[in-house]
Amino acid sequence: MPRSTNQAHLLTKARARQIWLQAQRLDAVAPFGDGPQATAAAVEHLGYVQIDTINVIERCHHHILWTRIPTYQCEHLRQAQSIDKTVFEYWTHALSYIPAKDFRFFVAAMKRHKEEGHKWFASVSATDLRKVMKLIRNDGALTIRDIEDDVLVEKEHLWASRKPSKRALQLAFYTGALTISERNGMLKTYELMERHFGWDKPPKPASAKDTANYLLDRALRAQGIVSLDSICHLNASSKPAIREVIRARVRRKQLLPIALEGAGKLEHWAQPEVVECAGEEAAEMVHILSPFDPLIIQRKRLELFFDYAHRFEAYLPKEKRKFGYFALPVLVGDRIVAAIDLKTDRKAKKLLMQKWSWIGKQPRRLLKGRIEDELHRFERFQLGD
Repeated sequence: MPRSTNQAHLLTKARARQIWLQAQRLDAVAPFGDGPQATAAAVEHLGYVQIDTINVIERCHHHILWTRIPTYQCEHLRQAQSIDKTVFEYWTHALSYIPAKDFRFFVAAMKRHKEEGHKWFASVSATDLRKVMKLIRNDGALTIRDIEDDVLVEKEHLWASRKPSKRALQLAFYTGALTISERNGMLKTYELMERHFGWDKPPKPASAKDTANYLLDRALRAQGIVSLDSICHLNASSKPAIREVIRARVRRKQLLPIALEGAGKLEHWAQPEVVECAGEEAAEMVHILSPFDPLIIQRKRLELFFDYAHRFEAYLPKEKRKFGYFALPVLVGDRIVAAIDLKTDRKAKKLLMQKWSWIGKQPRRLLKGRIEDELHRFERFQLGD
């Protein structure tokens, strides 16, 4: 797909950051409103909210939502998943909460896992799969703790379960036979997909073309300016189909090629109305971001737009860490100005400062007080006050 600066719209990094922050809804107070309905609205706009097990502070799915919903409470996500059923869990680039209205775009992957198996759960026997499905069908939703007769086996991977029934539950989840109907911490309750949603049968799968359009639209909504890599994060197999959709939209003038400052030959696109809209000066908001926040998770894109290379160091030896075990980037306005390594001491009801690393050359004395104010608010969220 050739591009020259004569064809492409030139865009500075400053303007690109502004567009991306607006798309991420990080430039406004309470952009999704308040209460449980704000949670469903945030997941719908972002397209997905990543789930992670690390618990040194509040888990990232709650953190990501709190960043955009000042009054967010963890039970709001439970209501969306288990009561309102407006979100469900499945795999995007990682295990994530996804809008339930987007279910049909994931049916093809579920069918593929049913027909071909799943590489992570190749050892699941047909007997174990039938066992867990019969238990749930006859006795209702269950957790792995409800299965008491498992015989432990050797792990195949560090993160794998040693219980055959848990592997069977996970395989049934990826095939779409089961869904996670509730979470308590990281304890998952599994239920028949149709029974959870009240379906006679699941929605029909979206076509490959519709799915490619969905992935592009999701990225445009949440990123503002997109590249092939940002649309297909950890999903390289979808790139040829996405490229064709982009070509078609460029021809129809629905997408504008972008020559982004510092991007070299890396192609970007945006909707013309997004680029042409005059960038208004937004309030310099302070955000303490999860390392799994949609703004942070794509490291190369983050560095291109913000000139900041985030390091996730939880899996590094202590002596090799620069920012700390679970460093959180601090965004002030359109700049990442610090990375703060925090840990919650739940027994003592304190948020512990492990390390504070300044980024860039901003006037730190003026920034420190504003960041500390946000840290106090963050501490209240961590401790449930």
